Amino acid sequence: MPLVAIANIAHSFGTRRILDGVSLSIEAGERVGVVGRNGSGKSTMLRAMGGLLKADQGSVSLARGCRIGYLQQDPVLDPDETLRGSAEAAFAELHRLHQELDAVFGEMAHARGDALDRLLKKQSRLESQIEAAGGYSIDHKIDAVLHGLGFVDAQFALSTGVLSGGQRARLSLARLLLEEPDVLLLDEPTNHLDLDGRLWLESFLRDEFRGAVVMISHDRYLLDNVVTRIVEVEQGRLIDYPAPKGSAYQTFRRLRAERRMVQLRAWEAQETKFKAEQRFIDRYRAGQRAKQAKGRESKLERAREQTTLERPVELGTMRFALPPAPRSGEIVAKARSLTKRYEDEDGNEKKLFEKLDLTIARGERVGIIGPNGAGKSTLVKCLLGELEPNEGDVNLGAALVVGYFRQTSVDLDPEMPVYRYLQSVIQKETPDRPLSEQAARDLAGAFLFSGDEQIAPLGRMSGGERGRARLAALLASSKNVLVLDEPTNHLDIESAERVESALALEIEATSERPGQAGGDFEGTLLLISHDRAFIDACCNRLIVLDGHGRTEIFEGNYTQWHQAQLTRAREQAARDAEAARAQAEADRKKRQAEIQKPAAKPITKTSTSDKLSRMKTEQLEQRISDIEGRIKAIDASLSDGGVWRDHAKCDKLGKERTALVQELEPLEFEWMRRAEE
Repeated sequence: MPLVAIANIAHSFGTRRILDGVSLSIEAGERVGVVGRNGSGKSTMLRAMGGLLKADQGSVSLARGCRIGYLQQDPVLDPDETLRGSAEAAFAELHRLHQELDAVFGEMAHARGDALDRLLKKQSRLESQIEAAGGYSIDHKIDAVLHGLGFVDAQFALSTGVLSGGQRARLSLARLLLEEPDVLLLDEPTNHLDLDGRLWLESFLRDEFRGAVVMISHDRYLLDNVVTRIVEVEQGRLIDYPAPKGSAYQTFRRLRAERRMVQLRAWEAQETKFKAEQRFIDRYRAGQRAKQAKGRESKLERAREQTTLERPVELGTMRFALPPAPRSGEIVAKARSLTKRYEDEDGNEKKLFEKLDLTIARGERVGIIGPNGAGKSTLVKCLLGELEPNEGDVNLGAALVVGYFRQTSVDLDPEMPVYRYLQSVIQKETPDRPLSEQAARDLAGAFLFSGDEQIAPLGRMSGGERGRARLAALLASSKNVLVLDEPTNHLDIESAERVESALALEIEATSERPGQAGGDFEGTLLLISHDRAFIDACCNRLIVLDGHGRTEIFEGNYTQWHQAQLTRAREQAARDAEAARAQAEADRKKRQAEIQKPAAKPITKTSTSDKLSRMKTEQLEQRISDIEGRIKAIDASLSDGGVWRDHAKCDKLGKERTALVQELEPLEFEWMRRAEE
């Protein structure tokens, strides 16, 4: 039986039909991705499933006892509660059990006889419930999830009232994950997460979360690596695509293209037949075969009314070519010893980057990545001369025409319709190449503004829609340097892929550089983004800021950098393990030398297990050495602050260490006993 199911859901906003008979059921443990164009009804369907919206038609059914958790885009938090206290609220039921147990302990101090027996049984029951709910490790769980989503210990005492919108969204997600509902409904959960946060969430949903997940997301790598099924909302209906984990989104794209091709061929065959009939009717309508023509006309009309075949939705979403731009100088920007720091609220100095030497050449595609608050946007502003560095200098190249897409909102004339806004920007930027009204409407349509939306005033549009309008104007403005700060935040996947194709690289394995330009854009790109797929497709060089003042220049895209990080981590772990084994061997030899001293006390304990007694001394020594080496390696891993972002890994390492210590004690005793003999 499914945990939750919606059947024949239909809903309209005004005269616009958003959902038209949608049905979907979710089984235990499923991972379902939801995709579709902006405004197609994805969020409406999720809200109906979560009971937050009463649909005009249809039903929602839940399995008995099923708990649903919904990630809201604008969470409601108690402004007087601390960040950590708000996260702890996820364990309200567990706190109630602890309070009940404390009350039992209080009563036991004065109880006697049967009353005491009853309290002891209640104590046992409550302790079992608490243990089953993980109640003795909630502090560790809370810290692990908050760290995983990008919070640091110093922020735990902040009141939620002072948190930014992005921090509030991340806290809301943390609470939801800690609550562990049976069905988790997520609407764009990565919107406010940096790369580390996205990787952590991906790992948590894939490997740790035990419930079912239904997730709207435009993060293609998250869909690829987590979900096993993708449903697409298209023209008010739902199309279901099974997809293997590891390539879910890529498989979905292939299956969708195949389905639409089959639909297109069937529709074209039908249209060919209808047109042939229409030609016969038109030819003989007034001749001797008029009666026959009229009969066939009636038959054709019935066929058109009864057909279920429709022309499929076009896969191409944003058809536009970037206009040519003037050629810039060979060197776009050159920075020497660039340093930027500031004082935080407590008066502590925080370094964003220090002594950075950087040269950006014409045509390079540079991605700038790092944690939230690491200084990515600050670095760009220093490179463009908008912000003074504390130390160092920047020289900009010749003939630069820079277009800067900022995250922050820009004042737009609220009364101006979209197409007129596009015309006004192009007229200002390239007066020798003005946009006609039709060209402006085509550009607006390429960015998914429908006919009615093209004439709607900007003041009535959402922030995301205004962002799309600004991006459209920028890309059409003949810039030879594009600086894009999170450009895909307000685009659906298909639209992001179309922008990507205009900026994309064609990766050539034989090239010394990781990529060469393959899209319409031939200028220089500086891209700040957490969209891993977008970075991979558009960038051949990375500037990596670690949030502690250190920077790395990497020649390659995101996936290549990430693989290099994993390789370095594995190599370091191997070195640490080897050092630990060497230290364990040295400790063993030192212990043996101590035992062989004449003053050594005799070992009086006489019993060991038969298994240990049967082991050869060489085997015993090797096992002791292996265990001590592994304990050293675990300690080294746990001393790395980064590992605490993965609470499951920490739990696993801790349990492994405890088991190893327990195994080591009898082994050492047996070895010492033999040394005394």
